[in-house]
Amino acid sequence: MSSASASGDEDGAVGEALYLRFERILRRSIENGTLPAGTVLLEGPLAEILGSSRAPVRQALMQLQGAGLVERFEGRGYRVGGDRAGVRRVKLSAGMLDIDEAPEMLKRSFAWQGIYEEVERMIIHRSAFGSYRVNELELARHYNVGRTVAHDVLVRLQSLGMLEKDERQRWIIVSLDRERLNFLYELRELLEPAALAQAIPHLPRGEVEAMRQRLLDCLKAYPAVTATQMNELEYDLHVRCLEACPNKELLGALLRSRCVLTLSKHVLGVEMDVPVHEPFMEEHLHIFDAMLAGKEKGVAKALRAHLELSRPKVVARLEEFRRVFTPPPLGYVS
Repeated sequence: MSSASASGDEDGAVGEALYLRFERILRRSIENGTLPAGTVLLEGPLAEILGSSRAPVRQALMQLQGAGLVERFEGRGYRVGGDRAGVRRVKLSAGMLDIDEAPEMLKRSFAWQGIYEEVERMIIHRSAFGSYRVNELELARHYNVGRTVAHDVLVRLQSLGMLEKDERQRWIIVSLDRERLNFLYELRELLEPAALAQAIPHLPRGEVEAMRQRLLDCLKAYPAVTATQMNELEYDLHVRCLEACPNKELLGALLRSRCVLTLSKHVLGVEMDVPVHEPFMEEHLHIFDAMLAGKEKGVAKALRAHLELSRPKVVARLEEFRRVFTPPPLGYVS
């Protein structure tokens, strides 16, 4: 779970999730008035300008909706908020998004990121149903991207434990069944508490307090929280905090367990309703409280208890997902 790892949530070069970068661009454009109140924002045109697929654009718009900067209305898409704002249907341009880089530079910069979220979702969903082959060339054709872009995406999925190479160097989806899920939780229960305890002295207190506040805000609002917000809370504790651990070998060993978080990211609140009772927030709160108190042993104990409680919940979620979901056919998966 190193910040320098090749992950789908982050661009290793800039350390920022693609949808968060899009959210920042849109937020800045709204705040400086280049996207005035009432302007209608549609996923498709925005994705075209940004050189991306729709998935990270959709996540960015959902984040902005949660912040009250855009709102749903009777028509398609989102409308930039504002007192008594009407509806302004105008053709969006790169200039309206206040983009520093030229659009072609953006497209090159976001090449693999532009399709990553969607491919990640398809692969993690399929992993719940067994092991399948992924054809790199067909993936490139499916998204009309270069072979190098498709390869970059698959390498990132491999680093997170979702893909592996067989003896013929073909890409294979690693089955995420009950047995493997239990094995991954055993790994996490052994290593994550040690990594977090080591990370505490290296975590700025202000960052930890901000994470705790995000957690409290969502806990208060639950169940009126988005899938993106839920994923960000998981990412705060299990990725951002752990990244401060100085033992990079420990983090490297944990990286392949990231597919557990990816499963929840693309299932909880997306393909399945969020539980009636919040699934982890109170447990996270105990951990953050121990971190702010500087209690390394208490942090390790609370995190281990959280993971032990999480394991049966995630296993049950996997089994339910297998019952209710039918993976769609994909030309690049066989």
